[in-house]
Amino acid sequence: MNAIDVFSDWLDGYLNFERNPKKNIFWLDTIDYLCKRFDNPQDSAPCIHIAGSKGKGSVSKMIACILEAAGNKVGLYSSPHITDFRERISMPSGYFEESTYEEAIKEMIPKIESIIPETLPAERPITWFELVTLYSFLVFRKAKTDWNVFEVGMGGRLDSTNVIRPKLCCLTPIELEHTEFLGNTPEEIAAEKAGIIKNCTPVVIAKQNYEAAKIVFREKAITRHAPYYFVEDLTKNLKYSFDSKNHKMNIHFESEIFNRPIETSLSLLGKMQLENAAMAAIAVRKIFPNLSEDIIEEGLSKAKLPGRFEILDKVPGYEGITKVILDGAHTLNSIKLSLDTLNKMFGDAKVNLLFACAADKDIKDISMALKHRFEKVYITRPGSVKHSDLEAEKTAFKNAEINFEADADYTNMITKALKESQKDGNILLVTGSFYLLAEFLHQIYHL
Repeated sequence: MNAIDVFSDWLDGYLNFERNPKKNIFWLDTIDYLCKRFDNPQDSAPCIHIAGSKGKGSVSKMIACILEAAGNKVGLYSSPHITDFRERISMPSGYFEESTYEEAIKEMIPKIESIIPETLPAERPITWFELVTLYSFLVFRKAKTDWNVFEVGMGGRLDSTNVIRPKLCCLTPIELEHTEFLGNTPEEIAAEKAGIIKNCTPVVIAKQNYEAAKIVFREKAITRHAPYYFVEDLTKNLKYSFDSKNHKMNIHFESEIFNRPIETSLSLLGKMQLENAAMAAIAVRKIFPNLSEDIIEEGLSKAKLPGRFEILDKVPGYEGITKVILDGAHTLNSIKLSLDTLNKMFGDAKVNLLFACAADKDIKDISMALKHRFEKVYITRPGSVKHSDLEAEKTAFKNAEINFEADADYTNMITKALKESQKDGNILLVTGSFYLLAEFLHQIYHL
């Protein structure tokens, strides 16, 4: 086993609320305690902080890529990872040198294991996500990064990343998700996300689905004396078109803060990615007002993320398959956006669906959105780690009058979906959970 695998096993000995969420388990005093123990590695380089319900991973990657295109060494902290733990802690162009990860592990483990439990705040046990966040700080300090970009894990106000002191914050669109932890209304969820807004620190705010969220963000920024910018007020003439042959999307948008229109080609696909690109461009331009449009376009064009409408033309062992599309969409709005991209890129092409989701998702409305599009539908569990409810999935799909096959054995269902799609000559869309995508990739590539 390499050092990262050993480290991952060590981390698994700590409470992992990402896999098994629980209420009342978020606080900042523990991560603050840990950072002080390691001489505040979170302050090793200037940084940008991104929170929101949807798009924060894409915006984070786009910002990091623009900063890298400008000649900076950039650290990017994001979640979840799909096939490799290092996806969480990397550079936009790839992983750090192995020695950087290893040195951070050597620094971290002894100091953590030497902590006397009674000295921890409220004597609470350290959690998995707190340790992973701390590890990102240490890796970036070891790597001597020039800039770091941090994506919030969940919420914002009490997320472990909220000990950083960013030069700018971004708030992506709010959705009604994780309601058992963040609140049951757009206002309550927005208030949690707005917790990353810092005193006198600029904040860029994406177009929101709820007017109430905009009001919360504006009021929080005013209270914090933070300059705030709504992307929809700063942009115009947003246009996009798909290049299905090359799996690209050509985009165009204009803003008074740029000297000319921004035009480039994205690997990240879908209408939402156009809005994410505009947000990322504006965010970096607010920090670097003289950064050229060419650099912004170059950075945006290099942004890629696994599992965001990712198109595979070939699958080992299933060479005759038409295409496989991997999309981690797991909310009603993101599923709708995925279907919109599918239809605009591939028209009325025949498509099969492999679907699984976590137990806390809005499966009733999601299943209704999936009606009338797919030739064959296969539903299963999203792997063995994430808590799921296959019976609820089956009931929802039945009530939506969707014909489907169900099997709790996700390995069998992955194989069946691939074989049937190859035989039919249909595209296969795999969606509903990043955990399902991870199992799919592990199975086909034997990772």
